[in-house]
Amino acid sequence: MLDGEGRVTPDFSGKLPGRGAWVTATGKALEAAIKSRAFARSFKAEAIAPQDLAAAVEAGLAKTALAALGLARRVGDAAIGFDQAKRLLETGKAAVLIGAGDGAEDGKRKLKSAGSGISFFGFFDSRELSAAVGREGVVHIALKKGPAAARFAREARRLEGFRTAFSSG
Repeated sequence: MLDGEGRVTPDFSGKLPGRGAWVTATGKALEAAIKSRAFARSFKAEAIAPQDLAAAVEAGLAKTALAALGLARRVGDAAIGFDQAKRLLETGKAAVLIGAGDGAEDGKRKLKSAGSGISFFGFFDSRELSAAVGREGVVHIALKKGPAAARFAREARRLEGFRTAFSSG
């Protein structure tokens, strides 16, 4: 979106008024669009891309995904901690596994093997996960199948191109 002063403004909710321009959600694609003045061509107007646009987009996408994670916890669809996540995975009711990027690889490996075939996200750190769910020292979270898990996965995939420690499967 363009704000009133012609600055490119991210619209994470897709609800800002006016006409938007779509860029693939990767840092490289965004930088290429800025460099090639693609925003000005798309908007058919002068478009000023702030220097920190890529960082602002990453932060906004992360905030949106973590808000979806917090919502999953509030509706009771999050199993937090190694043991709870493992139990949910073993029942076959889990749709998403989240492992803190700064957590021990052994724990993530064990949980991944307990929940083969589900989406795994490993690009949030423990601090971000802890803040999202309102608990300290969170490293492992499994989300129950359902709308909350689907929403989190959709938002986390949008962030994938800006964070590198991502794997799915």
